[in-house]
Amino acid sequence: MHRVVTVRQEAGLHARPAAVFVETANEYDSEITVGPAEGEDGEAASSAVDAGSMLAVTGLGVEQGDRVRITAEGPDAEAALDELAGLLTQKEP
Repeated sequence: MHRVVTVRQEAGLHARPAAVFVETANEYDSEITVGPAEGEDGEAASSAVDAGSMLAVTGLGVEQGDRVRITAEGPDAEAALDELAGLLTQKEP
């Protein structure tokens, strides 16, 4: 399952917001990836990275206003998507 959200945080997914995002992703057992949203057809973005990796997440270069696709597979996928999407759609973590 996945969610496509528009990042509202001023800093995008850099520094502190990225740290909060990664820490939250690592609290779940599901396999979670994040990457640019490429279309609305449900296909996963080829450049999606491990949401539990600070280096990978900051390497995406996500800025405020960018649309990203968060994908989660596992027993707590829906809860993970709810919380991670919520983080990205609020102004500050």
